[in-house]
Amino acid sequence: MTSFPTAPTKDALEQGEILTPRFDANGLIAAVTTHATTGEVLMLAWMNAEALEKTLATGEAHYFSRSRNELWHKGATSGQVQIVDEIRIDCDQDAVWMKVRPQGDGGACHTGQVSCFYRTIEDGRLVRK
Repeated sequence: MTSFPTAPTKDALEQGEILTPRFDANGLIAAVTTHATTGEVLMLAWMNAEALEKTLATGEAHYFSRSRNELWHKGATSGQVQIVDEIRIDCDQDAVWMKVRPQGDGGACHTGQVSCFYRTIEDGRLVRK
Protein backbone atom coordinates (compact mmCIF):
# COMPACT_ATOMS: atom_id res chain seq x y z
CA MET A 1 0.00 0.00 0.00
CA THR A 2 1.25 3.46 -0.86
CA SER A 3 0.88 6.48 1.33
CA PHE A 4 -0.10 10.01 0.46
CA PRO A 5 2.42 12.84 0.74
CA THR A 6 2.11 15.68 3.24
CA ALA A 7 1.68 19.18 1.91
CA PRO A 8 4.86 21.18 2.59
CA THR A 9 2.99 24.48 3.04
CA LYS A 10 -0.50 25.80 3.64
CA ASP A 11 -0.49 27.21 0.12
CA ALA A 12 0.44 23.81 -1.33
CA LEU A 13 -2.37 22.22 0.71
CA GLU A 14 -5.03 24.73 -0.30
CA GLN A 15 -3.95 25.74 -3.80
CA GLY A 16 -1.59 23.04 -5.01
CA GLU A 17 -2.12 20.23 -7.50
CA ILE A 18 -0.87 17.37 -5.31
CA LEU A 19 -3.36 15.20 -3.41
CA THR A 20 -2.29 15.42 0.23
CA PRO A 21 -5.32 14.29 2.26
CA ARG A 22 -5.30 15.10 5.96
CA PHE A 23 -6.62 12.13 7.90
CA ASP A 24 -7.79 12.63 11.50
CA ALA A 25 -6.17 11.14 14.60
CA ASN A 26 -7.91 7.82 13.83
CA GLY A 27 -6.55 7.82 10.27
CA LEU A 28 -9.93 8.70 8.72
CA ILE A 29 -11.35 11.31 6.38
CA ALA A 30 -15.06 12.11 5.92
CA ALA A 31 -16.59 11.08 2.59
CA VAL A 32 -19.87 12.63 1.42
CA THR A 33 -21.43 10.64 -1.41
CA THR A 34 -24.03 12.03 -3.81
CA HIS A 35 -25.83 10.59 -6.82
CA ALA A 36 -24.00 11.73 -9.97
CA THR A 37 -27.24 12.28 -11.90
CA THR A 38 -29.76 13.56 -9.36
CA GLY A 39 -27.39 15.27 -6.91
CA GLU A 40 -29.18 13.60 -3.98
CA VAL A 41 -27.01 13.08 -0.90
CA LEU A 42 -26.74 9.31 -0.53
CA MET A 43 -24.52 8.85 2.47
CA LEU A 44 -21.75 10.07 4.73
CA ALA A 45 -19.05 7.53 5.46
CA TRP A 46 -15.38 7.40 6.38
CA MET A 47 -12.29 6.47 4.41
CA ASN A 48 -8.82 5.56 5.56
CA ALA A 49 -5.83 5.86 3.22
CA GLU A 50 -6.36 2.33 1.88
CA ALA A 51 -10.05 3.00 1.09
CA LEU A 52 -9.18 6.22 -0.75
CA GLU A 53 -6.38 4.52 -2.66
CA LYS A 54 -8.63 1.58 -3.68
CA THR A 55 -11.39 3.96 -4.74
CA LEU A 56 -8.96 5.92 -6.91
CA ALA A 57 -7.46 2.73 -8.37
CA THR A 58 -10.71 0.84 -9.11
CA GLY A 59 -13.27 3.55 -9.81
CA GLU A 60 -15.61 1.93 -7.28
CA ALA A 61 -16.32 3.32 -3.81
CA HIS A 62 -14.46 1.81 -0.87
CA TYR A 63 -14.94 2.99 2.70
CA PHE A 64 -13.70 2.17 6.17
CA SER A 65 -16.30 0.74 8.52
CA ARG A 66 -15.75 2.13 12.00
CA SER A 67 -18.20 -0.36 13.55
CA ARG A 68 -16.50 -3.38 11.94
CA ASN A 69 -13.02 -1.80 11.95
CA GLU A 70 -12.38 -2.96 8.37
CA LEU A 71 -12.18 -1.88 4.76
CA TRP A 72 -15.55 -2.01 3.03
CA HIS A 73 -16.11 -2.25 -0.74
CA LYS A 74 -19.56 -0.71 -1.13
CA GLY A 75 -21.86 -3.27 -2.72
CA ALA A 76 -19.54 -6.27 -2.48
CA THR A 77 -22.26 -8.26 -0.73
CA SER A 78 -25.40 -6.20 -1.42
CA GLY A 79 -24.86 -5.50 -5.12
CA GLN A 80 -25.17 -1.77 -4.41
CA VAL A 81 -21.77 -1.01 -5.96
CA GLN A 82 -21.06 2.69 -6.43
CA ILE A 83 -19.29 3.59 -9.68
CA VAL A 84 -17.37 6.83 -9.11
CA ASP A 85 -17.85 9.60 -11.67
CA GLU A 86 -15.93 12.30 -9.81
CA ILE A 87 -14.07 12.83 -6.56
CA ARG A 88 -13.51 16.26 -5.09
CA ILE A 89 -11.56 17.19 -2.00
CA ASP A 90 -12.26 20.24 0.13
CA CYS A 91 -9.97 23.24 0.58
CA ASP A 92 -7.91 21.86 3.45
CA GLN A 93 -8.07 18.28 2.18
CA ASP A 94 -9.82 16.74 5.19
CA ALA A 95 -13.06 15.70 3.48
CA VAL A 96 -13.96 14.21 0.11
CA TRP A 97 -17.10 14.46 -2.00
CA MET A 98 -17.80 11.61 -4.38
CA LYS A 99 -20.34 11.71 -7.18
CA VAL A 100 -21.38 8.12 -7.89
CA ARG A 101 -23.69 6.05 -10.06
CA PRO A 102 -25.30 3.45 -7.79
CA GLN A 103 -25.74 -0.02 -9.25
CA GLY A 104 -28.28 -2.69 -8.26
CA ASP A 105 -31.60 -1.16 -7.26
CA GLY A 106 -29.89 2.16 -6.60
CA GLY A 107 -30.00 1.97 -2.83
CA ALA A 108 -27.21 3.33 -0.70
CA CYS A 109 -28.44 2.70 2.84
CA HIS A 110 -28.13 -0.59 4.69
CA THR A 111 -31.82 -0.14 5.62
CA GLY A 112 -32.78 -0.49 1.95
CA GLN A 113 -33.44 3.20 1.39
CA VAL A 114 -32.02 5.02 -1.63
CA SER A 115 -30.36 7.56 0.70
CA CYS A 116 -29.22 7.25 4.29
CA PHE A 117 -30.91 10.65 4.78
CA TYR A 118 -34.50 9.39 4.40
CA ARG A 119 -35.96 11.15 7.47
CA THR A 120 -36.52 14.78 8.35
CA ILE A 121 -36.69 16.29 11.80
CA GLU A 122 -40.08 17.91 12.35
CA ASP A 123 -41.11 19.28 15.75
CA GLY A 124 -38.50 17.09 17.42
CA ARG A 125 -39.71 13.89 15.72
CA LEU A 126 -38.25 11.90 12.83
CA VAL A 127 -40.51 11.68 9.79
CA ARG A 128 -39.87 9.40 6.78
CA LYS A 129 -39.79 11.14 3.42
